[in-house]
Amino acid sequence: MLVADAGSSSLRLAVFGDDGQVLAEHHSSSAPGDDAPGALRKLLDEAPAPVAVGHRIVHGGPRLRSHTLVGDDVRALLRDAADLAPLHVPPALAVLDAARELLPGVPQAACFDTVFHADLPAAAREYAVPAAWRAEYGLRRYGFHGLSYAWALDRAAELLGRGPERLQVVIAHLGGGCSACAVRDGRSVDTTMGFTPLEGLVMSHRSGSVDPGALTWLQTRHGLSADDIENALNHDSGLLGLSGTSDDTRDLVRSRAAGSERAALALDVFTHHCRRGIAAMAASLNRLDALVFTGEIGEDQPEVREEVCARLTALGLTGGLRTPADADRPDIISEPGARIPVVVVPTGEAQQVDRETRLLLRAS
Repeated sequence: MLVADAGSSSLRLAVFGDDGQVLAEHHSSSAPGDDAPGALRKLLDEAPAPVAVGHRIVHGGPRLRSHTLVGDDVRALLRDAADLAPLHVPPALAVLDAARELLPGVPQAACFDTVFHADLPAAAREYAVPAAWRAEYGLRRYGFHGLSYAWALDRAAELLGRGPERLQVVIAHLGGGCSACAVRDGRSVDTTMGFTPLEGLVMSHRSGSVDPGALTWLQTRHGLSADDIENALNHDSGLLGLSGTSDDTRDLVRSRAAGSERAALALDVFTHHCRRGIAAMAASLNRLDALVFTGEIGEDQPEVREEVCARLTALGLTGGLRTPADADRPDIISEPGARIPVVVVPTGEAQQVDRETRLLLRAS
């Protein structure tokens, strides 16, 4: 199974065997474009011929609400959804088109991050905006990082010895993009990202939520265009905008230790918004069975996890977390007997795409 994960600034290709092992892979730190066919050809020359290709697609739009095999009709709907996630969907479609051309007759599957949140309760889904905006423009909360959440939920359930349908957890996906999700009895019931992947928590170089009145003020009083604002919020904000030097929490932890006030501010704002998002998600649960961290920062940055949990005592969480290397069980990093376990799950979006694609093939 060939899995393609094309993002706003990277391309990851992997060929999985039937046992889930990676047989070949390709990583690039730039978004795919015209070079997508070349990257695919190189990997295909090194790997067994795939029986299908699964594509991670960030946004399915209002009409694609389940993972699906791609034909011309689905491809047309994907084009319509592209402007809802303009940093993410166009690169993914470039890879999808290249794979369809290079591998004619090989099934192609679109696996959407929005599917995990497709059945959000109305109270969490709807924005308090005019009815015409919701009905005519489809303005609603979609939610993202769903493939990551699906993988993390199943792994956390295994670690905690309970079925996903019996768990109420908050999962925090912290990476280049950041969000949190409330999962009640195996289903997403709230999430911090909304209509686009820009809402919610502070991210590496995305702002997260900003007062909409501030944005219209920048337009009307300072003459910034919609393109100016969109570009700044997506590329020049977040940790990078706060620190002025880096969007990487590892760099910022080192800079803070060396006395950088801006690095300290960036980390303080970032962890504050993480705590606020996690607490907001917990409000959609009847109880909190565990807090689950995933994503590159969630998995690899112990300082961030510690600063988040140590100041969430109102939810029953505490600091004193162990690193996975020091824990008796590398995935559960809270102290033994902790009221609320803290779990770390390595990111598994590609593995989840592999799984979903195989399910689609069996059902077709």
